[in-house]
Amino acid sequence: MSKSPLPWLGGLLALYLIAPLGALCVRLGAGAWTGFDAPGLYPALAVSAGAATVSAALIALGGIPLGYVVAHGRGRGIGIVSLLVQLPLAMPPLAGGILLLFLVGPYTPLGRLTGGALTDSFTGVVLAQTFVAAPFLIVAARSAFAAVDPSLEGVAATLGHRPWARFWRVSLPVAWPGIRPGLFLAWVRAFGEFGATAMVAYHPYSLPVFTYVQFGSTGLADTLAPVSLAAVVALLFLSLSVWRSAPRAEQGAARPMAPSRPPVVAESDRGRLLRFALRKRLGTFHLDATYEASGRRLVIVGPSGAGKTLTLRLLSGLETPDSGGAWLGDAPLHTMPVEARGLGYAPQEFGLFPHLSVWRQVTFGVQTDPGLARYWCDRLGLAGLEHRLPSQLSSGQRQRVSLARALASAPRLVLLDEPFSALDAPVRDTLRREVRALQRETGVATLLVTHDAAEAAFLADEILVLADGVLLQAGPVATVFRHPRSPRVARLLGIPNVHAGRVVAPGMIETAAVRLAVADVRLRPGDAVTWSVRPEDVRLVSDGGLDGIVRDVIDLGGVREALVAVGERMELRLRTASDVAVGTRVRVGLPPGALTVWPDGDDAQTDVAFRGPGAR
Repeated sequence: MSKSPLPWLGGLLALYLIAPLGALCVRLGAGAWTGFDAPGLYPALAVSAGAATVSAALIALGGIPLGYVVAHGRGRGIGIVSLLVQLPLAMPPLAGGILLLFLVGPYTPLGRLTGGALTDSFTGVVLAQTFVAAPFLIVAARSAFAAVDPSLEGVAATLGHRPWARFWRVSLPVAWPGIRPGLFLAWVRAFGEFGATAMVAYHPYSLPVFTYVQFGSTGLADTLAPVSLAAVVALLFLSLSVWRSAPRAEQGAARPMAPSRPPVVAESDRGRLLRFALRKRLGTFHLDATYEASGRRLVIVGPSGAGKTLTLRLLSGLETPDSGGAWLGDAPLHTMPVEARGLGYAPQEFGLFPHLSVWRQVTFGVQTDPGLARYWCDRLGLAGLEHRLPSQLSSGQRQRVSLARALASAPRLVLLDEPFSALDAPVRDTLRREVRALQRETGVATLLVTHDAAEAAFLADEILVLADGVLLQAGPVATVFRHPRSPRVARLLGIPNVHAGRVVAPGMIETAAVRLAVADVRLRPGDAVTWSVRPEDVRLVSDGGLDGIVRDVIDLGGVREALVAVGERMELRLRTASDVAVGTRVRVGLPPGALTVWPDGDDAQTDVAFRGPGAR
């Protein structure tokens, strides 16, 4: 088996780069220690180190914000700025020094204004080092900030933190492991700069200029001392730049305290219901959703890409609608900044801050009540995990932390994006019941996104069926489930028995040579239709009904789901407590009132915005 040439190719270059350092060590080992007492050596070292430190501080002060802006900015102007600030990396240092002289030289306006203090001075050394070294930090900061999950700042905003706090407490700490090596490299680059420094500030001697002078006056032997010192300092700082400390769990982060129960929404505030009219275009996708709630528990159901998460982001303020807005009672949410909306938001991807422990995650909100945070940590099974970092948690535990954080600030509206998707069945069932109890006990308004129709029915009073950016149907849960507005809605709600047929007589349809009575007598004979029936409405009967044979049985514990073949090509799913077996012949009854029938073309007719009761 052939071996990869990559280690050999990489090893050759590594050998070439390391060999000169080995040659230096050989010379020193042979006793060539002359020059370490040369006059001016250590002052030059101090000039280089001191100027590099000042330069690094200036570069950090401006370069970190610039890296942040370039990473998050959009448009041609940001691209041009990003290109130009990297120019010193591509230019010969001598040319960079001449460029600086055009700006700060003794005969320029700035030079005259400062009396020539910007050249041939310590300040000049700092200016030259900053010019050539800054791009190292800017590039590192840009890459580090670009790698930060953009949802983190959004979550911090929903928790009440303003832009500066979001940068200082979230983006910078998360990006810092990538920024730090760039800052050390900038220091090392500044420390070793010769070309620009020689042009702008030949005096006082920096260590590279001193080395050049020694080489020109006495030859190679007297350069061993400054070169050795430069190598030692560079290796030290490069070691610091690549050093990584393992993330550590916090100690003493969570203080023991008595939990406090969630506050109950006052009766006077329970009438403050959510309504929205949101329109947003993202590329070829267009969201147009308008609804006015009549209750405080809402759920959005729809396939992936329907616009469910976008709707939550528009309501939270993380996205801005092209037109329209959202109101909670009389309060116009769309006119408020994100941090002022008083919302609890649990994103689908958790949005946990990787540098914070569980306790600091849950108490991160500006308005968080520590007692309430303790209550939700206990209630959601996080007790004992408060000191752990997100990397030390399972997916289910992370999701519970995200949910606890959203609830710990006693928000007036809770937005939950697939809050139970990463949980195993027992924990998911427990948390569903906890959220349902929260809704009933406190009266807090909730809007939940899910793919699970059963979950929607369990946690909502009203359901919104969304697909392709359009509300296909919305209203009370019982109404929408009992009377889906179209076959497409029925499928999105997980109703399995959807079949095509034809009207053969008033109140009678035919499917696969099987005739069924329906309650809808408005249909005309010959019309093509689609019909559905819920599995729980399909009955096993002893007399009458349709003859069928059981093809499959799934035992769900207290109930069995059976697949029954009826007629030539029709299969029906039903749920029963009876003991049925595969291959058994049965008779099934379909109550006429249980069948929902749509004329063909209803799916197309639903591709318009559905307005709920009282929508404006």
